[in-house]
Amino acid sequence: MPTTTELLSANLREVFGNRDAASRRAAIERVYAEDVVFTDPEGAVTGWDALEAKAAGLLAGAPESFAFAEDGPVYLGPSSGALAWTFGPEGAPVARGIDVIEVRDDRIVALRTLLA
Repeated sequence: MPTTTELLSANLREVFGNRDAASRRAAIERVYAEDVVFTDPEGAVTGWDALEAKAAGLLAGAPESFAFAEDGPVYLGPSSGALAWTFGPEGAPVARGIDVIEVRDDRIVALRTLLA
């Protein structure tokens, strides 16, 4: 049974920060509900395939030196959590944001990404 903190970390590192398509897909199926809803400034998508396409597209457009890193504490609620992050070369991020998740039955059912 993963904790909300573990789900936040897996979302950032094993999915959105993972350039290996096979292990990223395995993480998606382990971490998210099949009907997960992902919302970012571009809109909302639903399901594993759509989430995988978002992660793959983000990484495909970024240099190999770009990585995600946690940027502050984890915030927790009864069935939710939030984590700030940076994206870019180590020590010189080009993007910052916050991921907010809703958890049910030990999986992420909703993910909202807010950008700075």
